Amino acid sequence: MLPAATKPILEHVFDALIDAGVTDITVVVGYRRTRVQSEFGPSYRDVPLTYVTQDKQLGSGHALLAAEPATEGSMLVVNGDQLIDSQIIRDVVGAHDEGAAAATLGLVRRADVTRYGGVLLEDGSVTEIVENPRDDRSYRLNAGVYAFEPSIFDAIRESDPRAGEQSLVDGIATLLEDGAEVRGAVSEGTWIDATYPWDLLRIADDILEAGEGRRIADSASVHESATVLEPVVIDDDCVVGPGAVVGPNVCLGENVTVGSNATVERSVVDTDTRVDNGATVRDLSLIHIS
Repeated sequence: MLPAATKPILEHVFDALIDAGVTDITVVVGYRRTRVQSEFGPSYRDVPLTYVTQDKQLGSGHALLAAEPATEGSMLVVNGDQLIDSQIIRDVVGAHDEGAAAATLGLVRRADVTRYGGVLLEDGSVTEIVENPRDDRSYRLNAGVYAFEPSIFDAIRESDPRAGEQSLVDGIATLLEDGAEVRGAVSEGTWIDATYPWDLLRIADDILEAGEGRRIADSASVHESATVLEPVVIDDDCVVGPGAVVGPNVCLGENVTVGSNATVERSVVDTDTRVDNGATVRDLSLIHIS
Protein backbone atom coordinates (compact mmCIF):
# COMPACT_ATOMS: atom_id res chain seq x y z
CA MET A 1 0.00 0.00 0.00
CA LEU A 2 3.03 2.30 -0.09
CA PRO A 3 2.55 5.06 -2.69
CA ALA A 4 4.28 4.79 -6.06
CA ALA A 5 3.79 8.34 -7.29
CA THR A 6 0.36 8.86 -5.69
CA LYS A 7 -1.15 5.39 -6.26
CA PRO A 8 -0.56 2.40 -3.98
CA ILE A 9 1.93 -0.09 -5.39
CA LEU A 10 -0.81 -2.72 -5.38
CA GLU A 11 -2.95 -0.53 -7.63
CA HIS A 12 -0.14 -0.43 -10.19
CA VAL A 13 0.03 -4.26 -9.97
CA PHE A 14 -3.72 -4.54 -10.55
CA ASP A 15 -3.44 -2.20 -13.54
CA ALA A 16 -0.69 -4.35 -15.07
CA LEU A 17 -2.75 -7.52 -14.60
CA ILE A 18 -5.90 -6.05 -16.10
CA ASP A 19 -4.01 -4.43 -18.99
CA ALA A 20 -2.61 -7.90 -19.77
CA GLY A 21 -6.12 -9.34 -19.97
CA VAL A 22 -6.68 -10.79 -16.49
CA THR A 23 -10.40 -10.92 -15.67
CA ASP A 24 -10.44 -12.31 -12.13
CA ILE A 25 -8.04 -11.54 -9.26
CA THR A 26 -7.56 -13.27 -5.91
CA VAL A 27 -5.68 -11.19 -3.32
CA VAL A 28 -3.93 -12.84 -0.38
CA VAL A 29 -4.11 -10.44 2.56
CA GLY A 30 -2.81 -10.66 6.10
CA TYR A 31 -1.25 -7.91 8.18
CA ARG A 32 -3.55 -4.84 8.16
CA ARG A 33 -5.73 -6.54 5.59
CA THR A 34 -8.64 -4.18 6.29
CA ARG A 35 -6.67 -1.31 4.76
CA VAL A 36 -6.33 -3.19 1.47
CA GLN A 37 -9.94 -4.31 1.44
CA SER A 38 -11.32 -0.88 2.31
CA GLU A 39 -9.14 0.75 -0.38
CA PHE A 40 -10.23 -1.51 -3.25
CA GLY A 41 -13.51 -3.12 -2.18
CA PRO A 42 -15.06 -6.01 -4.13
CA SER A 43 -13.78 -4.99 -7.56
CA TYR A 44 -11.25 -2.83 -9.37
CA ARG A 45 -11.81 -1.50 -12.89
CA ASP A 46 -14.84 -3.82 -13.11
CA VAL A 47 -12.67 -6.89 -12.37
CA PRO A 48 -13.87 -8.87 -9.32
CA LEU A 49 -11.48 -9.13 -6.37
CA THR A 50 -11.61 -12.15 -4.06
CA TYR A 51 -9.80 -11.77 -0.75
CA VAL A 52 -8.13 -14.73 0.97
CA THR A 53 -6.66 -14.33 4.45
CA GLN A 54 -3.22 -15.64 5.38
CA ASP A 55 -3.63 -15.72 9.15
CA LYS A 56 0.10 -16.02 9.86
CA GLN A 57 2.84 -14.67 7.60
CA LEU A 58 4.76 -17.91 7.08
CA GLY A 59 6.31 -17.28 3.69
CA SER A 60 5.34 -16.81 0.05
CA GLY A 61 4.59 -20.49 -0.44
CA HIS A 62 2.30 -20.48 2.58
CA ALA A 63 0.50 -17.47 1.08
CA LEU A 64 -0.14 -19.35 -2.16
CA LEU A 65 -1.43 -22.38 -0.23
CA ALA A 66 -3.93 -20.08 1.48
CA ALA A 67 -5.32 -19.25 -1.97
CA GLU A 68 -5.59 -22.88 -3.10
CA PRO A 69 -9.34 -23.23 -2.37
CA ALA A 70 -10.01 -20.15 -4.53
CA THR A 71 -8.11 -21.47 -7.57
CA GLU A 72 -8.92 -23.93 -10.30
CA GLY A 73 -6.61 -25.09 -13.07
CA SER A 74 -3.74 -22.96 -14.36
CA MET A 75 -3.02 -19.74 -12.49
CA LEU A 76 -0.94 -16.57 -12.70
CA VAL A 77 0.84 -15.48 -9.51
CA VAL A 78 2.52 -12.10 -8.96
CA ASN A 79 4.16 -10.36 -6.03
CA GLY A 80 2.20 -7.45 -4.64
CA ASP A 81 5.19 -5.31 -3.63
CA GLN A 82 7.00 -4.92 -6.95
CA LEU A 83 6.12 -2.75 -9.94
CA ILE A 84 5.80 -4.67 -13.16
CA ASP A 85 4.31 -3.76 -16.48
CA SER A 86 1.84 -5.80 -18.46
CA GLN A 87 4.51 -6.90 -20.95
CA ILE A 88 6.13 -9.27 -18.43
CA ILE A 89 2.74 -10.79 -17.64
CA ARG A 90 1.89 -11.28 -21.31
CA ASP A 91 5.32 -12.86 -21.95
CA VAL A 92 4.87 -15.33 -19.10
CA VAL A 93 1.32 -16.28 -20.09
CA GLY A 94 2.33 -16.66 -23.73
CA ALA A 95 5.31 -18.88 -22.93
CA HIS A 96 3.26 -21.01 -20.54
CA ASP A 97 0.47 -21.50 -23.07
CA GLU A 98 2.97 -22.68 -25.70
CA GLY A 99 4.22 -25.71 -23.74
CA ALA A 100 3.41 -28.25 -21.06
CA ALA A 101 5.43 -26.78 -18.19
CA ALA A 102 4.40 -27.12 -14.55
CA ALA A 103 5.69 -23.58 -14.01
CA THR A 104 6.87 -20.63 -16.09
CA LEU A 105 8.90 -17.86 -14.45
CA GLY A 106 9.07 -14.27 -15.63
CA LEU A 107 12.70 -13.19 -15.87
CA VAL A 108 14.46 -9.91 -16.64
CA ARG A 109 18.06 -9.07 -17.43
CA ARG A 110 19.97 -7.33 -14.64
CA ALA A 111 23.71 -6.89 -14.18
CA ASP A 112 23.42 -7.40 -10.42
CA VAL A 113 21.06 -10.00 -8.99
CA THR A 114 22.80 -10.46 -5.64
CA ARG A 115 19.88 -8.92 -3.68
CA TYR A 116 17.29 -11.06 -5.39
CA GLY A 117 16.66 -14.48 -6.88
CA GLY A 118 18.90 -15.56 -9.73
CA VAL A 119 17.71 -18.09 -12.32
CA LEU A 120 19.85 -20.18 -14.67
CA LEU A 121 18.43 -21.17 -18.04
CA GLU A 122 19.33 -23.75 -20.65
CA ASP A 123 17.39 -23.67 -23.93
CA GLY A 124 14.55 -21.88 -22.15
CA SER A 125 14.32 -24.40 -19.31
CA VAL A 126 15.13 -23.42 -15.74
CA THR A 127 17.99 -25.52 -14.39
CA GLU A 128 18.60 -23.82 -11.05
CA ILE A 129 17.25 -21.07 -8.80
CA VAL A 130 19.68 -19.41 -6.40
CA GLU A 131 18.69 -16.87 -3.76
CA ASN A 132 21.17 -13.96 -3.52
CA PRO A 133 23.75 -15.50 -5.88
CA ARG A 134 27.39 -14.46 -5.43
CA ASP A 135 29.11 -16.29 -8.30
CA ASP A 136 29.58 -15.01 -11.86
CA ARG A 137 27.28 -17.35 -13.75
CA SER A 138 24.80 -15.89 -16.27
CA TYR A 139 21.78 -15.37 -14.07
CA ARG A 140 18.46 -13.83 -14.99
CA LEU A 141 16.56 -12.00 -12.28
CA ASN A 142 13.35 -13.57 -10.99
CA ALA A 143 10.70 -10.86 -11.57
CA GLY A 144 8.12 -12.45 -9.27
CA VAL A 145 5.67 -13.26 -12.08
CA TYR A 146 4.72 -16.93 -12.38
CA ALA A 147 2.34 -19.18 -14.30
CA PHE A 148 1.63 -22.42 -12.43
CA GLU A 149 -0.22 -25.65 -12.84
CA PRO A 150 -1.95 -27.02 -9.70
CA SER A 151 1.03 -29.33 -9.03
CA ILE A 152 2.75 -26.33 -7.39
CA PHE A 153 0.60 -26.80 -4.28
CA ASP A 154 1.86 -30.32 -3.56
CA ALA A 155 5.41 -29.20 -4.36
CA ILE A 156 5.19 -26.47 -1.72
CA ARG A 157 3.85 -28.94 0.82
CA GLU A 158 6.68 -31.38 0.02
CA SER A 159 9.36 -28.71 0.51
CA ASP A 160 11.14 -28.48 3.84
CA PRO A 161 10.30 -25.21 5.62
CA ARG A 162 13.20 -22.87 6.34
CA ALA A 163 13.08 -20.96 9.62
CA GLY A 164 9.46 -22.01 9.93
CA GLU A 165 8.45 -20.54 6.57
CA GLN A 166 7.29 -22.16 3.34
CA SER A 167 8.95 -20.56 0.34
CA LEU A 168 7.44 -20.38 -3.12
CA VAL A 169 10.93 -20.65 -4.60
CA ASP A 170 11.52 -23.86 -2.63
CA GLY A 171 8.30 -25.22 -4.12
CA ILE A 172 9.61 -24.47 -7.60
CA ALA A 173 12.91 -26.14 -6.69
CA THR A 174 10.93 -29.23 -5.63
CA LEU A 175 9.24 -29.28 -9.04
CA LEU A 176 12.69 -29.32 -10.62
CA GLU A 177 13.88 -32.11 -8.31
CA ASP A 178 10.81 -34.15 -9.23
CA GLY A 179 11.64 -33.82 -12.92
CA ALA A 180 8.85 -31.42 -13.83
CA GLU A 181 9.35 -28.97 -16.67
CA VAL A 182 9.97 -25.41 -15.45
CA ARG A 183 10.37 -22.75 -18.13
CA GLY A 184 11.74 -19.22 -18.07
CA ALA A 185 10.30 -16.33 -20.08
CA VAL A 186 12.90 -13.59 -20.47
CA SER A 187 11.10 -10.27 -20.88
CA GLU A 188 12.10 -6.74 -21.77
CA GLY A 189 9.23 -5.40 -19.65
CA THR A 190 9.74 -2.99 -16.77
CA TRP A 191 10.45 -4.37 -13.29
CA ILE A 192 11.08 -2.14 -10.27
CA ASP A 193 11.66 -3.36 -6.75
CA ALA A 194 9.39 -1.62 -4.26
CA THR A 195 9.99 -3.55 -1.08
CA TYR A 196 11.05 -0.69 1.20
CA PRO A 197 9.90 2.91 1.74
CA TRP A 198 13.28 4.23 0.62
CA ASP A 199 12.67 2.68 -2.81
CA LEU A 200 9.80 5.10 -3.40
CA LEU A 201 11.93 8.03 -4.55
CA ARG A 202 13.49 6.00 -7.36
CA ILE A 203 10.09 4.60 -8.30
CA ALA A 204 8.56 8.07 -8.43
CA ASP A 205 11.46 9.31 -10.58
CA ASP A 206 10.89 6.44 -13.02
CA ILE A 207 7.13 7.04 -13.19
CA LEU A 208 7.52 10.78 -13.71
CA GLU A 209 10.28 10.27 -16.28
CA ALA A 210 7.92 8.01 -18.21
CA GLY A 211 5.40 10.84 -18.28
CA GLU A 212 2.84 9.04 -16.16
CA GLY A 213 0.68 11.04 -13.78
CA ARG A 214 2.17 14.49 -14.37
CA ARG A 215 -0.76 16.54 -13.23
CA ILE A 216 -2.29 18.98 -10.78
CA ALA A 217 -5.74 17.83 -9.70
CA ASP A 218 -8.64 20.20 -10.34
CA SER A 219 -9.55 20.05 -6.65
CA ALA A 220 -6.06 21.05 -5.53
CA SER A 221 -5.46 24.61 -4.32
CA VAL A 222 -2.15 26.17 -5.34
CA HIS A 223 -1.60 29.74 -4.14
CA GLU A 224 -0.84 32.25 -6.88
CA SER A 225 2.50 33.10 -5.27
CA ALA A 226 3.58 29.45 -5.01
CA THR A 227 6.05 27.96 -7.52
CA VAL A 228 5.46 24.52 -9.06
CA LEU A 229 8.38 23.01 -10.98
CA GLU A 230 7.54 20.04 -13.20
CA PRO A 231 7.48 17.12 -13.21
CA VAL A 232 5.09 16.87 -10.29
CA VAL A 233 1.91 15.11 -9.25
CA ILE A 234 -0.35 17.11 -6.94
CA ASP A 235 -3.34 14.95 -6.04
CA ASP A 236 -6.91 15.74 -5.03
CA ASP A 237 -7.60 18.25 -2.25
CA CYS A 238 -3.94 19.25 -1.78
CA VAL A 239 -3.16 22.76 -0.57
CA VAL A 240 0.06 24.53 -1.55
CA GLY A 241 0.48 27.71 0.47
CA PRO A 242 1.80 31.16 -0.46
CA GLY A 243 5.48 31.34 -1.36
CA ALA A 244 5.88 27.55 -1.30
CA VAL A 245 8.10 25.80 -3.87
CA VAL A 246 7.04 22.30 -4.99
CA GLY A 247 9.18 20.30 -7.44
CA PRO A 248 10.79 19.10 -9.45
CA ASN A 249 10.15 15.36 -9.06
CA VAL A 250 7.58 15.63 -6.31
CA CYS A 251 4.47 13.53 -5.69
CA LEU A 252 1.92 14.92 -3.23
CA GLY A 253 -0.75 12.41 -2.20
CA GLU A 254 -4.38 13.24 -1.58
CA ASN A 255 -5.10 15.95 1.00
CA VAL A 256 -1.45 16.96 1.54
CA THR A 257 -0.81 20.48 2.83
CA VAL A 258 2.41 22.33 1.99
CA GLY A 259 2.64 25.38 4.26
CA SER A 260 3.62 28.87 3.30
CA ASN A 261 7.25 29.36 2.20
CA ALA A 262 7.93 25.63 2.49
CA THR A 263 10.11 23.85 -0.09
CA VAL A 264 9.54 20.28 -1.31
CA GLU A 265 12.01 18.80 -3.83
CA ARG A 266 12.38 15.21 -5.14
CA SER A 267 10.12 13.75 -2.49
CA VAL A 268 7.07 11.54 -2.09
CA VAL A 269 4.58 12.89 0.44
CA ASP A 270 1.80 10.47 1.32
CA THR A 271 -1.91 11.13 1.89
CA ASP A 272 -3.02 13.45 4.71
CA THR A 273 0.50 14.67 5.51
CA ARG A 274 1.31 18.29 6.40
CA VAL A 275 4.59 20.05 5.59
CA ASP A 276 4.84 22.93 8.06
CA ASN A 277 5.35 26.58 7.17
CA GLY A 278 8.94 27.31 6.18
CA ALA A 279 10.00 23.65 6.27
CA THR A 280 12.37 22.17 3.68
CA VAL A 281 11.86 18.60 2.43
CA ARG A 282 14.41 17.15 0.02
CA ASP A 283 15.03 13.55 -1.09
CA LEU A 284 12.54 12.10 1.40
CA SER A 285 9.59 9.73 1.48
CA LEU A 286 7.06 10.95 4.05
CA ILE A 287 4.66 8.10 4.72
CA HIS A 288 1.40 8.59 6.59
CA ILE A 289 0.50 5.55 8.72
CA SER A 290 -3.23 5.24 9.44
